[in-house]
Amino acid sequence: MSRDTPVRSWPASYYVSREKRWVSGTLSLSRTSVSFASEPSRGVAATVPLSHVVEVKMESSSFIFGALTVLEQGGVKHWFGSLRPCRAAVYHVVEHFWRERLLGPGEAQVPPAPLSKGQELISLVSGAQRRLADTGKVINHQGEQFDNVMQGLDKIESDLGVADKLLSELESPPWWPFGKLPWRSQPEKAEAAAKAPCPKGSGKAHKVISSIPVVVSRGGNPGEVKPGSLTVLVSGLEVRGAGGQLVHRFERDEVDDIRVHSPYELSVRQRFIGKPDVCYRLLSAKMGEALAVLEVQYKKKVEFMSDYAAFQATPTNTPGSADSAAAFWAAGVAPVQGLDTEMPAGMLTQVQLHVLRPTVTEAEAQELKQMLTQLKSLALEAETELERQDETLDALASSSDRATMTIDKHTRRMRKLL
Repeated sequence: MSRDTPVRSWPASYYVSREKRWVSGTLSLSRTSVSFASEPSRGVAATVPLSHVVEVKMESSSFIFGALTVLEQGGVKHWFGSLRPCRAAVYHVVEHFWRERLLGPGEAQVPPAPLSKGQELISLVSGAQRRLADTGKVINHQGEQFDNVMQGLDKIESDLGVADKLLSELESPPWWPFGKLPWRSQPEKAEAAAKAPCPKGSGKAHKVISSIPVVVSRGGNPGEVKPGSLTVLVSGLEVRGAGGQLVHRFERDEVDDIRVHSPYELSVRQRFIGKPDVCYRLLSAKMGEALAVLEVQYKKKVEFMSDYAAFQATPTNTPGSADSAAAFWAAGVAPVQGLDTEMPAGMLTQVQLHVLRPTVTEAEAQELKQMLTQLKSLALEAETELERQDETLDALASSSDRATMTIDKHTRRMRKLL
């Protein structure tokens, strides 16, 4: 994913202090920086890394016009005005990514060195390990739900056994010599028992899987942006405000589609017939944590939009060049004898050293071995749990079939008694 791909962009103006004038252009926010680019004829540009930002505030220029200020290390203050759709919406988004940058593990203030192949493999395995761990949590919660259903069916079978004994006594009551049956005098009690509410399930269905801070907008309206949080539960999704108050709850079967616009932004929609749909657009620097779970829980409803493709390009020395990427990966295995004989001696020495350098060190190999062992253990545990759930599903099917047949039988017997 390109680190310089803008997460959001807004029409804005920038105050050039040395010229004491405002210029119009576009304010852009990426994962690592805030940048401004003026119209081509003006030739003004400014970039502030988020790691250098000291403060983000909403202020007024000349005590009249609303502006957004970004204070950089060294006391340099950047003024951005004429923000659309509004100053508050831009502030909430910029302030969210800056805050998460401060509270998170952080990024180096200098351009990071290119990762070795061993480090890239470790990163890939680490991502797969986190994804499998999240999947294991979902599978575990699913198994708990199956166990609760099985316990409920066992109780139903026990109650049906008691009902069978009672019906047998009612069909041939040796202790009642009269023609009128006694249960006829209490229809109200029977009706009340039939209308009694079913006991609610355990709180396991409301167990939290993941919770991340987000910037929320209702219906995708860019002018109504507010800070909040997204909570992923076993039973659904909850969107909450900055104070923790519940804004909206999506039950799991009420979510119609989840559209992923970027690794940091998605929208959740619930459709209705005869009234407007309920849609919330969520932006977060930690969206990847929730997306890993959402892809498992709502895999048939998750849709990656065309905007997402812009974040999938891997940065290379020459942006947009596939040949440069291929040359980078081929450099580690290219034979030395294939080099141009006219290449300068100093450059030849660097290339030879690059070729002879091991692609994976011994420490990286040991770490990969340990991570793969843990990955294998997680996969085996998930397989064991899935096999147990398959057996539970077979037992549930048999038990529900028996319960259905018994209920039909008891219903016919009760109708004869009535």
